[in-house]
Amino acid sequence: MAEVITMPRLSDTMTEGKVAKWHKKVGDKVKEGDILAEIETDKAVQDFESEVEGTLLYVGVEEGSAAAVDLVLAIIGNEGEDISGLTGGAAAPSAASEDKKEEPKTESNTTATEETSAEVPAGVEVITMPRLSDTMTEGKVAKWHKNVGDTVKEGDLLAEIETDKAVQDFESEFNGILLKQGVQEGGAAPVDTVLAIIGPDGTDVSAVGAPKAAAKSTDQPAEQKSETKTEEKSVASTANSSSDRVAISPLAKKMAQEKGVDINSVQGSGENGRIVKKDIENYQPSAKPAASAPTASPAAQVALSFVQGEDTETPNSQVRNIIAKRLSESKFSAPHYYLMVEINMDKAIEARKEINSLPDTKISFNDMVIKATAVALRKHPQVNSSWAGDKVIHRGNINVGVAVAIPDGLVVPVLKNTDQMNYTQISAAVKDMAGRAKSKGLKANEMEGSTFSISNLGMFGIETFTSIINQPNAAILSVGAIIEKPIVKNGQIVVGNIMKLSLACDHRVVDGATGAQFLQTLKTYLESPLTLLL
Repeated sequence: MAEVITMPRLSDTMTEGKVAKWHKKVGDKVKEGDILAEIETDKAVQDFESEVEGTLLYVGVEEGSAAAVDLVLAIIGNEGEDISGLTGGAAAPSAASEDKKEEPKTESNTTATEETSAEVPAGVEVITMPRLSDTMTEGKVAKWHKNVGDTVKEGDLLAEIETDKAVQDFESEFNGILLKQGVQEGGAAPVDTVLAIIGPDGTDVSAVGAPKAAAKSTDQPAEQKSETKTEEKSVASTANSSSDRVAISPLAKKMAQEKGVDINSVQGSGENGRIVKKDIENYQPSAKPAASAPTASPAAQVALSFVQGEDTETPNSQVRNIIAKRLSESKFSAPHYYLMVEINMDKAIEARKEINSLPDTKISFNDMVIKATAVALRKHPQVNSSWAGDKVIHRGNINVGVAVAIPDGLVVPVLKNTDQMNYTQISAAVKDMAGRAKSKGLKANEMEGSTFSISNLGMFGIETFTSIINQPNAAILSVGAIIEKPIVKNGQIVVGNIMKLSLACDHRVVDGATGAQFLQTLKTYLESPLTLLL
């Protein structure tokens, strides 16, 4: 029986997709895992693979054309099968209607091209400041790797861009000579303004401003089209470890993001080493941290030299400015309140010793806290929620953000679907992301999507502290050091290992009783680690 393949939703913000290229023609045999087409979304061009086998009987969207999500993309079935009942209706526009739509589109594109060519010389490419995260409004050029007059090849590193979350390498998608730097090293510019101009040697680009070609659009408003183009470039131009350099199917990529799997460590079994669905399903991360991963202790701010009687200044980095802005907004917009509890960690200490006695296994108390927190959030979904003005959003995934100190401030890498990870997976992921955070190697999407956050200062000997909520989360857990102190046990004073936890809650979302119940559950899990297995 024929299967209707609809235009997939390849990103959370995608509303329509454009077929950049078909890899199969009508009449071709299709196997599960074969690439059907390249789909251009609002953020990138992605391979789209078939999940069914058969013959490609119908193409619903021509190459170069776009269609809304969930409309008919293709039909696969048995050779010679009658699919007339599946191709009718609004879901699959007729060829005549497609031709009518294409006519005005061609005229509009011609107009846009003429206007662009009138301002931008032939062969010249204008590169704008990319949007490297969903919350980025401007970027700062931390360092230029190419100077005006240098030859630039596709894939060459142009500059290091400091966003509101991290410093990322930005590479060129074009060949030519760097004719202009739109932003000086150390300077900042809003997203979509001119970053650089590349073209033939000797071309006069003094009069070239921001490109207007993106402002002309047949189907989208100017701002949306410009944003879409910039996001597409930014996804294709992230750091050396970017997932776009790895051959992976869209389904496998989505599964990897949801499971928190580093696709750079996955061996693909598909064509030419391509990573497919079953590779992610069968992936087992190594418990050993990467050779370059540092210890779990966080980095403090860069040490300053003290000179008696001399005042000095340090210009704020983009990261520091955004941290100040976001924390101020959180503190003054969300009504914080705090709950504190003491945890007897005696049994957790014994459990950790037993776990670490296993070959190639080494977990920290922080890993145990992360795991216990994620499982506790399952039982208290209200804590795993967000305030959205006229509603509260209850998150369907448990994604725990782990605060990591870096010289410029603080970043929060996110463990996706933390409740589904075991201790060794959590340990390996935390070590990997903490190490890359300190070397500015984290990708933007690795710091997005948290539903709850944890901050741990126990390694500094801090017994108790409170944190500011990392919005849009509704709560954040502060973890103190494990301290030996006298406790009463069975009517006797004995030495116990006590750890203090502090939970900061947004009172708009989490009531006091709800937060207290969450901490009770978390206390049970940590004081009786075997309950995590139930």
